[in-house]
Amino acid sequence: MPIDASTTASAILPLVGGPANVTSVTHCMTRLRLALADPGRVDDAALRALPGVLGLVRSDGTCQVVLGPGVVTRVTAEFERLVTTTPVPTREATPLKAVLRRLAGVFVPLIPALIGCGILAGLNGLLVNAGLLPGLTPALAAVAAAFMALIAVFVGYNTAKEFGGTPVLGGAVAAIVVYPGVAKVTAFGVTLSPGQGGVLGALGAALLATWVEKTCRGRVPDALDVLLTPTVTVLVAGLGTLYGIMWAAGAVSSAIGAAANWLLATTGAFAGLVLGGLFLPLVMLGLHQALIPIHTTLIDQQGYTVLLPVLAMAGAGQVGAAVAVYVRLRHDAPLGASLRTTIRSALPAGLLGVGEPLIYGVSLPLGRPFLTACAGGAAGGAFVGFFAMLGDRVGATAIGPSGWALFPLLSGNRGLATTTAIYAGGLATSYAIGFAATYAFGGVREAVAARGVPGS
Repeated sequence: MPIDASTTASAILPLVGGPANVTSVTHCMTRLRLALADPGRVDDAALRALPGVLGLVRSDGTCQVVLGPGVVTRVTAEFERLVTTTPVPTREATPLKAVLRRLAGVFVPLIPALIGCGILAGLNGLLVNAGLLPGLTPALAAVAAAFMALIAVFVGYNTAKEFGGTPVLGGAVAAIVVYPGVAKVTAFGVTLSPGQGGVLGALGAALLATWVEKTCRGRVPDALDVLLTPTVTVLVAGLGTLYGIMWAAGAVSSAIGAAANWLLATTGAFAGLVLGGLFLPLVMLGLHQALIPIHTTLIDQQGYTVLLPVLAMAGAGQVGAAVAVYVRLRHDAPLGASLRTTIRSALPAGLLGVGEPLIYGVSLPLGRPFLTACAGGAAGGAFVGFFAMLGDRVGATAIGPSGWALFPLLSGNRGLATTTAIYAGGLATSYAIGFAATYAFGGVREAVAARGVPGS
């Protein structure tokens, strides 16, 4: 049944303490993220019981309401209309989580464009390889590649916005990274190249621009501020970008690419085991946000990220575990009827890589099935990593989707058929091990009997 966004937003607001308690409203692909003045005023139980709410995550003064893809965008828009944000002192987050939250604010808004352009790039590649529509493929290539060619500008804009600077100044300084004219500039004895440093260079450039701007604002007379502050910001941050940041960021970006390739080529099976097994706990802690700049750097540098297909195995392990719970409870009506209904409704989203409904509605409340789901993810990650050791790299041209939704975004070094087969094999392995481990060791019926049915 479709969720009414207005009704859901209106129901959530009083349960998080009302408009005066909400200091900021954002969202990612599945969660409504609220910063709160007093987190103690949130009614957790009532929030979880709301129709359409799939789960709740509390962390450092924030409340993350899991709503699912599509729905979260509509509910956020309605919620923002209901809330009048006022400056209220907020509890300080830990430095690590504060940084991760800022990084998410920079890169998460770029994901829709990455997905759309990635799918178009994949479609264009298929048409070129098949020799079809030769008159259309150059146009598709331009549409698909333009965003990635200028992604530094968007990163700079979002960075300045997130860190309190003027967004357009952040974008202007970051644009230097991709400007063709930098090829005439020599720094540290090396001639720069357009795009050197990629998104990390753009991030550093915009951070420097924001710092310079804030420094000027406190020192330049008001009458001259409109002229001097933008000029000094662009000049100082621009020169700093050319004669420092681009060189340093280029070295870091190259190291990230080399490290990712070495990790999978040398220790692929073990690396895949660890990454696939730990990704669900990272998501639970919000630490997966630290990977967003790495994914984006790899896509900008190599055309795809080799890490995402490995990490996507975690969601597949979750699907296998959920199916095992469903099968285990087939003879336990009415005790397991509510949980089986939750699984039936959440499984399609899980297959498409949206794991929150299954995590918060099924495996996490039961306890042990969450661990067996991680075992499934580890097995699938090891499968994909093993083939990377053989020289078959599987990558994704965009971040965000996983599960079956990642198929249109797959890319690699051995052709689409091989890449698709390896990824599909990894999914199948994760499904199978997640199911078998949960069925044999999940303690499903005991957990349901002891804890009651989640969500009931």
